[in-house]
Amino acid sequence: MSNVNYYTAEGLQKLKEEVHLLKTVERPKISQQIAEARDKGDLSENAEYDAAKEAQGMLEAKIAKMENLLANARIIDDSEIDTSKVFIHSTVRIKNQKNGAEVTYTLVAESEANLAQKKISVDSPIGKGLLGKSVGDVTEVTVPAGVIPFEILEITR
Repeated sequence: MSNVNYYTAEGLQKLKEEVHLLKTVERPKISQQIAEARDKGDLSENAEYDAAKEAQGMLEAKIAKMENLLANARIIDDSEIDTSKVFIHSTVRIKNQKNGAEVTYTLVAESEANLAQKKISVDSPIGKGLLGKSVGDVTEVTVPAGVIPFEILEITR
């Protein structure tokens, strides 16, 4: 069963570019490494050949996974996001009830998550804890450090 993956237009374009790079640059590079290793003789004792074949297998698995993501990708129109509750692509300002710290995150697909840009995955513990909540709600999120109560202060697009 395949899951729908939601992306911004920018995030989907980035994924397409990465798949294109893997197919047009990395795949030929590994094929060349395999050919060079094959030319060195006995394949049964050729570590370079084994390493290149393993790299090829890992690359093909990565390409297949990314193509599956693309096949199930849907673009979210930010103008249609309901700001009464937290959904994917919502920007949420939350307050840590334990230490009073406030932080703003945007919930995104796992492949677009980037903590430095304050983009967290909807599949992360905090992302899961925030989904479906409204302004004023307090949600307890279980993280490796324990349970942290977060109050939702603001939801925007």
